[in-house]
Amino acid sequence: MRILKCGLCMIYFCFFSLPAWGAETLTMREAVEIGLKSNPSVLAAREALMASDYAVKSAKAAFGPSFSTQYGYTRLDERPRSFGVNAGTLDNWELAFNVHQPLFTGFNLLTTHERAILEKEQVASQIDNVELRLIVTIQDTFLRLLQARENVRSAEDSLVRLRSQLKVNTAFYEVGLRPKLDMLQAQVDVATAEQLLLTAENNEATLIAQLNTLLGKSVEADVSYVGELRYFPMPLTLEECLERAGRHRPDLRIARQAVMLAEKDKVLAAVPYYPQVAADFNYIRQGEDPLVHGGDYHTPSQWNAQVGMKWTFFEWGKTYYGEKQAEKNVSRLGQEYLNLENDASFEVKKSFLQIQAAEKRISAARQGLIAAKESYRMAVARYEAQVGTNTDVLDAQSKQTVSEASLHEALSDYERSVAELYGAMGQRNPELLAQ
Repeated sequence: MRILKCGLCMIYFCFFSLPAWGAETLTMREAVEIGLKSNPSVLAAREALMASDYAVKSAKAAFGPSFSTQYGYTRLDERPRSFGVNAGTLDNWELAFNVHQPLFTGFNLLTTHERAILEKEQVASQIDNVELRLIVTIQDTFLRLLQARENVRSAEDSLVRLRSQLKVNTAFYEVGLRPKLDMLQAQVDVATAEQLLLTAENNEATLIAQLNTLLGKSVEADVSYVGELRYFPMPLTLEECLERAGRHRPDLRIARQAVMLAEKDKVLAAVPYYPQVAADFNYIRQGEDPLVHGGDYHTPSQWNAQVGMKWTFFEWGKTYYGEKQAEKNVSRLGQEYLNLENDASFEVKKSFLQIQAAEKRISAARQGLIAAKESYRMAVARYEAQVGTNTDVLDAQSKQTVSEASLHEALSDYERSVAELYGAMGQRNPELLAQ
């Protein structure tokens, strides 16, 4: 019988533990790593990198010779004659092979290949930028979730306190020590706290679904995100942050590469100034039948080789104005790069100031919470001793709840500002550790 009971207990334990075992538990670092592997925007950027690699190979292949063939049939309306004698046939078949080798293209092939390499490097930088933005977004959502979870706990604690106060009020009313108004006020505050708890729980569930989406998972995925809001000092100075941003931000690298691509486009715009030189080898077979075996009026086979030049030296300023357009585009992108540099510096300074402000708020919020808890304790004690009012208790309870929310918000804002600062510097920091 004892063995049977133990077996039933094990079955019961396993059955009710399956949902917990099935839930995936992720820290912030693990969430970031999964997001970088599975987020569709990152996967799309990597596909673009593969496409740009093929573009480089295609541009490189253009340096080599090209091979082509042509096969055709011509039917004449009447047989060719010369001085009353037949000079040809009605049916004419021709098979031709051509090998074409560019020799000089006005730097077109070389510049196109260099441009393809730059485009590949730019796509690689875009992947870095997409991944960096994704890391910051995941961290921001993760920290909002931790804040929402703390708000749920605070709302639950508030509800417990209010329900306890309601019981006290009800007991005092029933023995005639307090008016009915105190009990009704406590009931209203309990109902309000229940609504606030539902709102906090809904916000937590929404953020979990958002995180699941960022990680490339289903919104209904059973994932438990674990962590806690914490404070840690920021070791970097503003000057160090600005210097790191100039070296590491991928969007600045992308902008520099855009200027370099525009310079290559300027070279391509000047290609028509130069002659185009190429070599060709042709092999031709002719005949009166589809097998092109030759005939009385057809040469069975022949070949020729040639080197030629083509130069369009005047187009009414088309090339000149095209080059000027490309030159202005280089200047425009250069100015946009300078503007992006200024924006990057502003983002760093903004995040740095937000960190300093949140740091001061954390200190003030902690002191405020200590005072609010003591105030609530004293208000309850005074009410139970019949020397305080119900309004004092409810007011002190509300202030404690607000103080808890303020501390959670300050801690969340601090860590989110740190995440934004590292993003503004172009550095990855999956765990938000001091670097």
